[in-house]
Amino acid sequence: MAPLHRFFLQLAFDGTNYHGWQRQPKGNTVQETLQRQLSFLLKQQITLTGCGRTDTGVHAKDFYAHFDIDTLNPFTNKSLVEALNHTLPSDIVIFNIFPVKNDAHARFSATWRTYRYYISTRKDPFNRPYRWFRFHAADVDRMNQAASLLINVQDFTSFAKLHSNQTNNLCKVTEAFWIKNQHEIIFTITANRFLRNMVRAIVGTLWDVGRGRFTIEDVQRLIEMKNRSQAGASVPASGLFLEKVEYPNEIFYPQD
Repeated sequence: MAPLHRFFLQLAFDGTNYHGWQRQPKGNTVQETLQRQLSFLLKQQITLTGCGRTDTGVHAKDFYAHFDIDTLNPFTNKSLVEALNHTLPSDIVIFNIFPVKNDAHARFSATWRTYRYYISTRKDPFNRPYRWFRFHAADVDRMNQAASLLINVQDFTSFAKLHSNQTNNLCKVTEAFWIKNQHEIIFTITANRFLRNMVRAIVGTLWDVGRGRFTIEDVQRLIEMKNRSQAGASVPASGLFLEKVEYPNEIFYPQD
């Protein structure tokens, strides 16, 4: 039996028409769509492991998945990328396929992930599926004060989806901030891992700070309470993008 080699796929997808990345008994998912097409092209059953699971309707500008196979014949890496892009739906794009070391793991080898949430403060028919539209003012400075509290938080139970299958709610956040750019307000957060619904719950809570419903002290208290029902409501998935996934250099082969 020929030895198996591990490959990474780098891709992006518009999550509007999908029930997230991870395959489910019911509902169309990115994993199922990509796995089916990859198996068809390579003429064998391929199992993909993604860098994380995205919620229904969430988008990814930078996403990775791995699979194991003995050979890509009759494809080269480049021709397989071209074949996938030619046959996949228009809301999924493959950027690259490349070999990695066999102990590399799309999910567990990732060191940092960055998400952004986009809010539009004016009507925009062209960005309609990719923004949360809010037409009233919010205090971005106060939202940034509240966001800075997240850097020192370890347990994110207050922002975790109830009854999930997570073994713990511990995360390390390295940055969390808002910027205002003309008619958009954008939230950026980077962490070593994210819980289900975590970013959308954080954005909803911080937006409540900007609108005066919560004070900075309220946010500190609700974090310490570790009670999801005390935090703000989750915002819609449409404005959320996985922007970047980072890996250590040692899982990759040296470039020629």
